[in-house]
Order: sequence, then structure tokens, then C-alpha cells
Amino acid sequence: MAAGEYNSMRVQAELLQRELSLERREIERNPQVEAVELAQRYQSRGIDHDLAREFADSLISRPDVALEFHAREELGVIPGELGSPVSAAVSSFVAFSIGASLPLVPWFSRRALAAKVASIVLALVAAVAVGVAIARLTEGNMARSVGRQLVFTAVPAALTYAIGSLVGVGITWRGS
Repeated sequence: MAAGEYNSMRVQAELLQRELSLERREIERNPQVEAVELAQRYQSRGIDHDLAREFADSLISRPDVALEFHAREELGVIPGELGSPVSAAVSSFVAFSIGASLPLVPWFSRRALAAKVASIVLALVAAVAVGVAIARLTEGNMARSVGRQLVFTAVPAALTYAIGSLVGVGITWRGS
């Protein structure tokens, strides 16, 4: 998961850097065309034509500032804040390691049936806790956040269990 997250963030950053390079080149080669483009964007948002044009012209006179505004308006990114692939990989590794190990804890001390039930309950409690945390951090709808986490925990787990059962993967546990 961490390697996938790193690769995903790295590719995304490279694509955005390419887009920024293209935009920088256009600002250098065709500043007036880019100024008109910016002015039109602001006009589409309700800014007066003359004011939008004046603002765009003042931006174009400062290429670095113009690039930042183009990046925000056209690409939806802030050039200096594209994210770190290493941070994303580390975060992903830690989160998935903790999340994946929680349902395993009961298997170290319980019989098979009790461990299955405890694993399911522990995973669902963790999903609810994550959903609550996300809702609080984002000030989002608590029920929607918790429901999404439960679905994204239960459905993949059930599918994995079903596929394992179909191909004959099972657990042989002493005393079950």
C-alpha cells in the first residue's frame, strides 16, 4: 500500500509539474493571450470586464504570480503545495499497518469462533471510530462518514472472505 501511495503521489506530482511547465511557457510566450484567458475566468465568476482585465494584466506582468493564479484557476493546485510522495507513503504504511493488525489481535489468544467474532467486532468498531474522527475533522455529516467507513470496511472484508472460501482457503485452529 505504501509503495502504491508513493507511486501514485509521485506520478500525480510529475503530471502537475509538467502542466505547470507548459503554463509557465505559455505565460512567457503569449502573455496577452494568458491575460485574456485569466480575465475571462474572472468575468465568468461575475467580475466586471474592465476590472477583470486590469487584474489579469497586472498579474501577467509578474510571471511567477501569474503562474500561481493560473495553476489555481485552471489546475486547481497551489504550485508549492503538491504533496510529498514520501509523506504519503509513510502515512499510508502506518495507517494500513495499524488498520490491518487490529483484527488480528484476537487470533493470538482466542479460539477460532471467538477470534472470528472478536475480529469482526474490532474491525467494525475501528471503522466507526475512524468515521467519527473524519466527520469531526472535516465537520461533515457524522452518519454519512461512519456509514462510508463501515461499507468500505465490511464489503472488502466480506468479498475477501467469500473468495477465500470459494478457493478453499480456511483456518484450521485447535480447539475450534
